[in-house]
Amino acid sequence: MDASSLLLWLLLLAAWRAGSGQLRYSVPEEAKHGTFVGRIAQDLGLQLAELVPRLFRVASRGGADLLEVNLQNGILFVNSRLDREELCGRSAECSVHLEVLVERPLQVFHVEVEVRDINDNAPVFSVKEQRLQIYESKPSDSHFPLEGATDADIEENALLTYRLSQNEYFSLEFPTSRKQTKRLSLILKKPLDREKTPEFSLLLTATDGGKPELTGTTQLHIYVLDVNDNEPEFDQQEYKVRLTENSARGMVVMHLNATDRDEGINGEIIYSLMSVKPEGETLFTIEENSGEVRVNGTLDYEKNKYYEIEIQARDKGIPPMAGHCTIWVEILDANDNVPEVTVNTLSLPVPEDAPLGTVIALISVSDRDSGPNGQVTCSLEPHVPFKLLSTYKNHYSLVLDSALDRESVSGYDVVVRARDAGSPPRWASASVRVEVADVNDNAPQFAQAEYTVFVKENNAPGCHIFTVSAQDADAQENARVWYSLVERRVGGRALSSYVSVHGESGRVYALQPLDHEELEVLRVEVSARDAGAPSLGSNVTLQVFVLDENDNAPWLLARGAGGPLGAAVAASELVPRSAGAGHVVTKVRAVDLDAGYNAWLWFELQAASAGGARCPFRVGLYTGEISTTRALDELDAARQQLVVLVRDHGEPALTATATVLVSLVDGGQAAPSWSRASVAASASAVALGGASSLVDVNVYLVVAICAVSSLLVLTLVVWAAVRCSSGAAAVEGACVSGPAAAAAAAALVCSSAVGSWSCSQRRRQRVCSGEGPPKADLMAFSPSLPPDFNREDDGEEQKGSPNHFGPVSFLKFLAF
Repeated sequence: MDASSLLLWLLLLAAWRAGSGQLRYSVPEEAKHGTFVGRIAQDLGLQLAELVPRLFRVASRGGADLLEVNLQNGILFVNSRLDREELCGRSAECSVHLEVLVERPLQVFHVEVEVRDINDNAPVFSVKEQRLQIYESKPSDSHFPLEGATDADIEENALLTYRLSQNEYFSLEFPTSRKQTKRLSLILKKPLDREKTPEFSLLLTATDGGKPELTGTTQLHIYVLDVNDNEPEFDQQEYKVRLTENSARGMVVMHLNATDRDEGINGEIIYSLMSVKPEGETLFTIEENSGEVRVNGTLDYEKNKYYEIEIQARDKGIPPMAGHCTIWVEILDANDNVPEVTVNTLSLPVPEDAPLGTVIALISVSDRDSGPNGQVTCSLEPHVPFKLLSTYKNHYSLVLDSALDRESVSGYDVVVRARDAGSPPRWASASVRVEVADVNDNAPQFAQAEYTVFVKENNAPGCHIFTVSAQDADAQENARVWYSLVERRVGGRALSSYVSVHGESGRVYALQPLDHEELEVLRVEVSARDAGAPSLGSNVTLQVFVLDENDNAPWLLARGAGGPLGAAVAASELVPRSAGAGHVVTKVRAVDLDAGYNAWLWFELQAASAGGARCPFRVGLYTGEISTTRALDELDAARQQLVVLVRDHGEPALTATATVLVSLVDGGQAAPSWSRASVAASASAVALGGASSLVDVNVYLVVAICAVSSLLVLTLVVWAAVRCSSGAAAVEGACVSGPAAAAAAAALVCSSAVGSWSCSQRRRQRVCSGEGPPKADLMAFSPSLPPDFNREDDGEEQKGSPNHFGPVSFLKFLAF
């Protein structure tokens, strides 16, 4: 065979396959994504390498991408969820038809994928419960149709069997195959008795034939309907009743209660009188629905002592059924008249402080009967603080027997009972209301003897800070409470200048803004008095704690220990250019008159300080020490201005600034310690006076003096500094007491590595500094500064004033 013949044969074979070739696969429903279906490329005779070049693709007639082909290996796999019930419903056959297209040349293949059913649907009843009504007269083997369940699956997976919960009255009948025409029914196995079991609650379960099997349930509620098969029955066949003569017309002799175990109309009962012997048909009646037997005439013991009453109870069933009973009525001779009670009140209301034996009312009793039936005795009910005193035959006095307390009981309902000696006895009663009048015997009482109140300082004048409330157990005017302030002196001022109390409501108001730095605790005593006569009262104490607010900005302390305080301080320092990294230039000291976090200070160097990025100085975050960050060189400006910002931790934070003028000098021109102290004092004076030009003159003057100082003077100064430093080190970390500590008791500043604190403890007698060497400097001051603290008197400082720079300050400067 030549090549042209072979090519023609292959084309004919391909055309035959395209026209008549069809593949069929099978896959179970609910198969997971990626489940293998078949090697479609191999089964169609296609090479794996030509699937992509020939544009191999699969199209579903339904348009859904339920199945997909992997072009790398030619395997048909499940791409998305296959639900046979959703695709084909109850159809026995269910397939997905695919068209496989291959181009170059074009070929069309038909592929059918059968979706096999699995048991993924449980039987379902259309209702959760079924209700049946069956007469109790139904014979055994009666059938009652039931509504069966449905299963969305097919064939064996949808073949249902049923079972009923265990019981002795019912069974099931159901078809066992699809070909049977039997219907699901309930079969009665034995007769029902509604009076024994009025209803049944059974569980009907449907099970399919799948593997594994699935079930569905419904609840059967069976109600047994009544048939009139029971007659009415009385509790007893005979009843015995005793009645007194002259019983009132309409009096209930007894209440009959017959029961019928049937229900509905079969259980409704009608009562009737059959006979009354002897000849007493008109003396008694019976209510046909309730069964109440009542007296209908006058009963006379002397005429008839006994009556026999025949009663019939009949139901309304068809045919009706009836029951009978007998009532034996015995007539008793009775005490026909009741005692009579008369009460005459004398003194009402009764004051709660009335003495024992006070006569409240006069009581008299009588009985128209004679003999024992006319003998009457009196008593009080219930137990009350009163008693009856017999004054004469059948006459009594109601008197006070025990103390009264209106706050416990405001009034009594006194019931006087009169009882005769008849058989049975008859009694009568009369009541009198005894009101207890109030006496002012209770003082107003507070719930607590002392209250703790917290108020923020700087409050608005007239703000409400607390409400006191006292309760008075008395009534009316005796319980009307008025509040007042117990006046006393607070720090030389009247308490009423701080707070006031509203007389009626007890609301306490602050009359002026409170200052935590001035007054931390205010003890307020409020008196409550009633309007009784005489008036009674009690007191309550309010401990008013004034809470601190951040209302004080940091104050800066000038260079000397006795220097002034202010919101801004300027100082001048000389630093040799030979100073290395870590050289301490000076220390900025500040204080905050607030307390707690509001007085916790931290320091930072303003970015606007001279030098910019080459600024070789830094400030300690919590210590305020200004030191060099590196060795100084010739490129650093000879004069640098450092602005230190001092900020507290309050909300919002308050700040102060200190300006330090640093002059860089050559190593030989560095000022000695005493000269630096003079410069610091001059810088402080310049800052307070506002003359910045004098600072420059003083700086050059000090530099000139230092340059011409002799070696002997330098030696003496160094020797003095060493001696003073030793003395300062000996007392570092100690606590100072005495007059200096007393002066600092109003406020305390302690500076350490973790921060600077201002403590407002006015009664503290000892001031401590926990800072170690070489900065063992103790700073104590009072927040209550005189108005002229920073004022200079004609340029002269008085000895002992805060600005005085004496030997002690000089030694402390050297120690620094």
